[in-house]
Amino acid sequence: MLIRPATLAELPALQDIERAAGHPFRALGMAEIADDEPPTLDLLEGFRRTGRAWVAVEAGAGQAAESDGAPVAYLISEPVDGAEHIEQVSVHPRAAHRRIGQALIEDLARRARAEGRIALTLTTFADVPWNAPYYARIGFRALGAAELGPGLRRIRAHEAAIGLDRWPRVAMRREA
Repeated sequence: MLIRPATLAELPALQDIERAAGHPFRALGMAEIADDEPPTLDLLEGFRRTGRAWVAVEAGAGQAAESDGAPVAYLISEPVDGAEHIEQVSVHPRAAHRRIGQALIEDLARRARAEGRIALTLTTFADVPWNAPYYARIGFRALGAAELGPGLRRIRAHEAAIGLDRWPRVAMRREA
């Protein structure tokens, strides 16, 4: 597996990954999440242009290890409150359970440290097994309301405004 910056041509594939990664939410009674549209191409391009869109690709049969295959996962992030905030990390279900998402997060932690950020943050569903419980297993901890900086408060307010708080949400942090 190779982690590298996303290319402009791959942005539609990131949307496809997002759509596929949403399907399992349906089984939890979260059809609205399963049917939610992925980030727009313009939004993804903004992350890509600023060097904050990364993909995980797997080499196909007969390809050298350093050869690029099609993306199977992606991560987009941005600086928020002095930390590197994971805006989205998604793995295509056909590539699930191979620690690809974790590899993207570890790669982000390395880059965040190099840029002087001491932590990673994210917001996620509290009760979805592959959300908050998963992130807790890889070192994130839930933040109380008093621990949220202004940027995370804005993100949480936006999530509430678009209806995501219909299901319990949590902000989490991990040292980079």
